[in-house]
Amino acid sequence: MQMPLTLNQFLFLVLTFAAVVAVSFLVIFLIQLRRTAAEGERTLSEIRKLAENLNELSGVVKDKVEDLGQIMEASKRTVSYLSEASFFLATRLLKPASRYWPFLYPLIKFFWKHRQKRKEKKNGK
Repeated sequence: MQMPLTLNQFLFLVLTFAAVVAVSFLVIFLIQLRRTAAEGERTLSEIRKLAENLNELSGVVKDKVEDLGQIMEASKRTVSYLSEASFFLATRLLKPASRYWPFLYPLIKFFWKHRQKRKEKKNGK
C-alpha cells in the first residue's frame, strides 16, 4: 500500500534534499578554500625568500656599480694622461724631427734590410 505524499511532505523532502546538496557543496568549497589558503601561504613564504634574495642581489649590484664608477673615473684619467703624452710627443718631438725624416728614412731602411740579410744568413747556415 502506498501512501500518497502531501504537499507539505513533498516540499519538506525537496527542501531537505536541497539543504543536503547545498551543505555538501559548501563543505567541498570550504575544503578547497583551505587548500588554496595553504598553497597561498607557501607561495607567500617563497615570495618573501625571493624578495630577500633580490635585496641581497640589489646590494651586490650597487657595490659593483660603484666599483665600475671608480674604474670609469680611473680610465678617464688614464686616457687624459695618454692624450697629454701623445700631444707632447707629437708637438715637441715628432713635429720638430719631421724635417730630418727625408734623411733618416733611407738610413733606417738600409739598416733594416742589412739586418734582415744577416738573419737570413744566420738561419741559412
